Amino acid sequence: MNWYELSAFILYLVAMLAIGVWFFVKGLKKKNTTEKDYFLGGRQMSGLVAAFSAGASDMSAWVLMGLPGSICLYGLGEVWISIGLFIGTVCAWLFIAPKLRRFAIKADDSITIPQFLSNRFKSKNPLLQVSCAVIFVIAYCVYTASSLSACGELFNTVLGIDGKIAMIIAAVVILLYTLLGGFNAVCWTDLIQGLIMLGALMIVPIVCLFFLKLDGPIASVATPENYYNLLSSGKFDWNSIAGILSGLGWGLGYFGMPHILIRYMSIRSEKEMKKSQIIGIIWIFIILVMATVVGIVGHEYLGSSVTADNKNLVFVKIVKKIFGYGAVALIGGIMLSAIVAAAMSTADSQLLASSSSFASDIYKTTIRKNASEKEMQWVSRGTVALVIIVAFFIAINPNSGGIMGLVESAWAFFGAAFGPVIIFSLFWKRFNYVGAVSSILSGFTVSIFWMFAFNSGADSFIFNTGLYELVPGFIVGTIVAVVVTLLTKAPSQEVVELFESVGDSVEEEVIETPAV
Repeated sequence: MNWYELSAFILYLVAMLAIGVWFFVKGLKKKNTTEKDYFLGGRQMSGLVAAFSAGASDMSAWVLMGLPGSICLYGLGEVWISIGLFIGTVCAWLFIAPKLRRFAIKADDSITIPQFLSNRFKSKNPLLQVSCAVIFVIAYCVYTASSLSACGELFNTVLGIDGKIAMIIAAVVILLYTLLGGFNAVCWTDLIQGLIMLGALMIVPIVCLFFLKLDGPIASVATPENYYNLLSSGKFDWNSIAGILSGLGWGLGYFGMPHILIRYMSIRSEKEMKKSQIIGIIWIFIILVMATVVGIVGHEYLGSSVTADNKNLVFVKIVKKIFGYGAVALIGGIMLSAIVAAAMSTADSQLLASSSSFASDIYKTTIRKNASEKEMQWVSRGTVALVIIVAFFIAINPNSGGIMGLVESAWAFFGAAFGPVIIFSLFWKRFNYVGAVSSILSGFTVSIFWMFAFNSGADSFIFNTGLYELVPGFIVGTIVAVVVTLLTKAPSQEVVELFESVGDSVEEEVIETPAV
């Protein structure tokens, strides 16, 4: 065990806990803390914090482990995921974020995505909220498991700690600062975590190139024939087409990712929204480009030492090789903390989103309609604990699919279920409640069916297409939304007036919440 690396990890974990304690103490001093304060930071997030929080909660550990590993081993044919994610991020920030923020405020000051959808259609029927909340809890258990799995693999590789013990440590730290500080603690830790990720991805490949020029690769390098070809098979066949569609399809997930969408809703003003858009787009561009560079540099530096079994450790191997000696290992530990930061910044956001949805959209609507603000916060905290416990057991299952497999599944569930609904809710006046419910259920169902039937490799129970399940799920959800809406009753005049009152102008300052 390298004590310098261990010291860096301990310093990082203590800092995250300190932020949680700070906001907990601050919350105790504030009178009349509300659900909106705990779940949405009172809609008082600055542009900088919201942008980094949205980005950090989006880019989980796969951007430092799964993505560089895939590019390192298989080549630039894997970069379509990065392209799809960047396009999706830009579209979400420019078109979804500003209108969702304004619409959520107009729609009875909604604080969760299910609550927004119900208020959007002026419906008292709890079916939509309950359906959304159930999907949230299921998908977030899977998503959080990927973050715990990444922490387990990292601590086991770097420090020699048993993977399960490492997952428990990570789970406890995430649990504590999320429970203590709520949305404010999560966003501010995301800011720090986003800066760490950015710094690590900027520094590591540059230093690695210096070592590569100085000492050469550490193992023989054999570059496959189509390694630098954007077509994975080297020609325009179905494998290449499926790879391109699947990679670009990842971008569709942004329109339905609750833990990212609520960041848009938390921004305090239109002016801060513009700052968030600029910062968020620049941050994600740098992160995705540099993660790709890490993969390419890793291929040239690590050579044949990278295999299918250890490809997730490309970033770790580079850091250990160039920062793994003496006191310099303290810097290496800080660089490797970026992986923990990526994992935790995603997990904490997912825990808060699932718990707020359960408390607001299931508990308060169907179990205890008169629940107090304090009671709601304790129900939320209990949900956080339950989700992370379930996620732990998913993560330790050897058949869970690993880091990338878990992220792929959860991302597809959310994108297919909620992506079409969010888009139509914001931009289609005729869209109605029945169309929304039908789209959510059909998109979610198709993505699960496609994953097992057509996209599980040799284990597919029909045949394998290689097409990411988000793509057919999103398409079916879109078609169902349109067909069902047009075949059913048009929304009431009250719903139409709500839609029209939101407007498209970013200068609509009348709906801003006052700064504290």
